[in-house]
Amino acid sequence: MYTVAVSFDVPAERRQDFIDAALEDGRQSLAHEPGTRAFDLVADAEDPDRFYLYEAYDDEAAFDAHCQGPYFARFFETVGAWAEGPTWLLRGTSVPAPTPA
Repeated sequence: MYTVAVSFDVPAERRQDFIDAALEDGRQSLAHEPGTRAFDLVADAEDPDRFYLYEAYDDEAAFDAHCQGPYFARFFETVGAWAEGPTWLLRGTSVPAPTPA
């Protein structure tokens, strides 16, 4: 599983716009991109204008396909002029637990 996590800081007056755009990106990606496995929006516990996106994909190629897709583009068309980010927090492949012998 290939996972990424990023953060965004948004102006207080655009908070709901960001939430709507991120949730729509997630809904559409999960419904129409076969390699998308998880797409979670998390609001920071201490800063109401900071958000985290946690996403999981079958592999890096599925993430790359997401980045080339229409939902990703629409999200950045909506938030790109006023959201600060993405700031990369993690990007990599899950390490599976060993199989018992």
